[in-house]
Amino acid sequence: MAAQLALIAAGGTGGHMFPAQALAELLLSEGWRVTLSTDDRGARYAGGFPEAVQRQVVRSATTARGGMSGKLTAPLKIAAGILAARGDFRRDRPSVVIGFGGYPTIPALTAARLLGLPRMIHEQNGVMGRVNRLFAPQVSRVACGTWPTSLPAGVEGIHTGNPVRAAVLDRAAAPYAAPGSGELHLLVIGGSQGARVLSDVVPAAIATLPEEMRARLHVSHQARAEDGARVTEAYRAAGVAAEVQPFFDDVPDRLARAQLVVSRSGASSIADITVIGRPAILIPYAVAAGDHQSANAQALADAGAGLVRPESMLDAGTLAGDIRAILSTPARASAMAAAALQLGRPDAARRLYDIVKEITG
Repeated sequence: MAAQLALIAAGGTGGHMFPAQALAELLLSEGWRVTLSTDDRGARYAGGFPEAVQRQVVRSATTARGGMSGKLTAPLKIAAGILAARGDFRRDRPSVVIGFGGYPTIPALTAARLLGLPRMIHEQNGVMGRVNRLFAPQVSRVACGTWPTSLPAGVEGIHTGNPVRAAVLDRAAAPYAAPGSGELHLLVIGGSQGARVLSDVVPAAIATLPEEMRARLHVSHQARAEDGARVTEAYRAAGVAAEVQPFFDDVPDRLARAQLVVSRSGASSIADITVIGRPAILIPYAVAAGDHQSANAQALADAGAGLVRPESMLDAGTLAGDIRAILSTPARASAMAAAALQLGRPDAARRLYDIVKEITG
């Protein structure tokens, strides 16, 4: 008897792809076959998926970008995607279709609905994305990574948390080394695309810290490729040891070493920070859809695990004060780390898998 097939649809950003990868890893370990349906943007983050996961890359189609021609051709591309997905499902019928958001969710869940297949979605953020909001009333279950999540009227959500990759689980609850008189490790992560504002403000803030603290600092800063040279030079001029890269493939290890994290508040970043348990200064992306990054960050602020600094109020002086206050107060830093760990959901992928088993009988 052939193993059951799970079709996972996710695209666009690492925020959709990383939780999808975590569930794929668990499904494979439970004997399932897994197919990933993603787009060109999502495919950039598919390298971490296990080799056993089959990949399908669908052509992106959205009316939100591409000007008038994009608006005119998007419906045709979506229709073609739905027909292709329906044909694929008839040849190799999935036992369940799981959408994580992004364009590829549209053809996958539409085809699943046409064929009467069990289907569910996972929303990572406290404010639902447009695609997930569209399909929320049409699926068997809506799993929520952030709680509370703003849901359409009449839709009930299940709080599962955001699944984290195996590499993060390997460092879950890693002991926290409170800042003392030795080396200080700071991790700066700006989401899957990096963040210009962090490249502008963080090095400038660190340059104003006391010389004694700067001499002990080791900074890992994820910066966009076009910002890398000037960020590297800013740290060098400040006398701070820093590694600046567009992407770190060992973020879990760097998180485990960190005494403090300065980060955007994307759902996957929040999940990683809380599963490992580290103090954070969070800077929500100002133009995120529905201001969902502010909603994501609020739980950490309420629990005392993080400070939230809106972009509109961010400056080098304020940020320097925050960094100095946390790194010079071991008891406060340790309390923030413990509070973050209390918010972590290391079993989120397992909770999602329990829903998969429930709706597939």
